[in-house]
Amino acid sequence: MAEEPAKKKVPLLVILPPALFGLLAGLFFFGMQRDDPDGLPSAIAGRQAPAVQVVPLGDGVLTTDAALRDGEVTLLNFWASWCAPCRVEHPQLQTLADEGMVVHGVNYKDNPSNALGFLHELGDPYTTMGADASGRMALDWGVYGVPETYVIDGDGTVILRFAGPVTVRVLDEMIRPAIEEARNR
Repeated sequence: MAEEPAKKKVPLLVILPPALFGLLAGLFFFGMQRDDPDGLPSAIAGRQAPAVQVVPLGDGVLTTDAALRDGEVTLLNFWASWCAPCRVEHPQLQTLADEGMVVHGVNYKDNPSNALGFLHELGDPYTTMGADASGRMALDWGVYGVPETYVIDGDGTVILRFAGPVTVRVLDEMIRPAIEEARNR
């Protein structure tokens, strides 16, 4: 009788890396299947907008509490010149402004000359703006990081908070419906 060849054992170090990679890839895939991958919880959605605490930035009209409660649906956008995603969303904000939407800007922890240079280069979609150099206003609003955009109804109630850049998809699927909801209140 012939002896059967001994079965080779595959070392654990050969199997472990591909198995771990497969597990991580599966976790990432399932994590990306969430209904709202960009959504972050907001403590102020459905509540009155917190106080506006900004200082002037350039010669523009200063954003005030009254501007958020003047009977018009508005957007409030936290942005910075050093923020790459802010560049990505800028054309969408400009589109809204060109359509007549009131967009208030809050420049977050930025160098004023850099911020004004950013607007000079890309255009200024903001009806009013101000600077939050210390980040105090952003803390009160629950800002995780820039950019963040809030849809606010005419009475100053926050309808939607969106964290991240407003892309064309986000504009069509989230921002515009929230604007419509705010107008119908």
